[in-house]
Amino acid sequence: MKSPENTSSSLYLSGRKQKFIIIAGLIILLFCACIYALNAGSYHLSFDRILTIVNQAVMNPDLLKEIPFEKTVVIDFRMPRALLAIFTGISLAIAGCVMQALLRNPLVSPFTLGLSSAASFGSALAIVFGAFLMPFIPKVFQNGVIIFSAFLLGWFSILFIYAISRMKGSSSATLILAGVVIGYIFTAGVMILKYLTNDEKLREITLWLMGGMWGANWGAIIIVAPITLLCFLYLESKAWDLNTLSAGDDVAKNLGVNVNRLRLTGLFVATLAASACLAFTGIIGFIGLMGPHIGRMLIGNDNRYLIPCSALLGALILLISDTVARTIMEPVEIPVGVIMYVIGGIFFMFLILRGKHRMIT
Repeated sequence: MKSPENTSSSLYLSGRKQKFIIIAGLIILLFCACIYALNAGSYHLSFDRILTIVNQAVMNPDLLKEIPFEKTVVIDFRMPRALLAIFTGISLAIAGCVMQALLRNPLVSPFTLGLSSAASFGSALAIVFGAFLMPFIPKVFQNGVIIFSAFLLGWFSILFIYAISRMKGSSSATLILAGVVIGYIFTAGVMILKYLTNDEKLREITLWLMGGMWGANWGAIIIVAPITLLCFLYLESKAWDLNTLSAGDDVAKNLGVNVNRLRLTGLFVATLAASACLAFTGIIGFIGLMGPHIGRMLIGNDNRYLIPCSALLGALILLISDTVARTIMEPVEIPVGVIMYVIGGIFFMFLILRGKHRMIT
């Protein structure tokens, strides 16, 4: 007969194995979705052909000169777009997951807290008024100005939410309403900029606000990829502290966690990850809400597994949504932000009707 210790150990290892299987399955699904995204469109290629082109791009780029059209379609257009969707999904999902853990509120996300609207206003501000500064800034740093502006305004909105969360008597509804108010304020700011700017900038801002992968290119990937990966690694390294925080501030402090520093640094890194991607894609809502919630349904509340699971789910949801957005009414392309509004709105109502808005315990 097994001792209680052996039984507990077996259950723990079994649960851990199941979580690894789920994460491995999501990686496989993401790989398949990526291959399909590289093939989807008016010009179709076989699976073997896509792998050959990608392999040549990595191992021997000179061979691609013999197939310039296929190289342009797969390497220059579809691959950067797919990668931007993946990195954006990862950033928004981990930002939502960590914000929910830090504020102990499962309804918060970069979108519901107003971060997306604030980052949008920051980027629009850089697009409209940055033209006066751009001639004096090296071209390689010009995208950095937009990212910094988006991050600065996004960080301001999160600090405001954090201050509200520290007030006595603040509830889940209070945080969400504060996020809505912030969203309206910065949306009004964007409207003023749209009214004041010229037609060229107006079109750029309007397309950007719809949310899409139109800004996808290898220059964007070079900026977004390291920011996303570094933020992910940092937040994953704090998973144990986030687990401890779920038991309450007092318990976390007694176990040696610096709660205030954890919250501020966690929110700072999550804001940076989300803002960097939103600077290129525009407003894309609900990824930070759906990814963590579906992750909890699949894998539980342990942030060691929940953060990577949420990242994979966010990447998978956004990549599939973007592929559908550019192919469902081909050759007309629907902004992926529109699709995410529809999907996210339905999912948000599902959470409310199923009573999933209770506090994380």
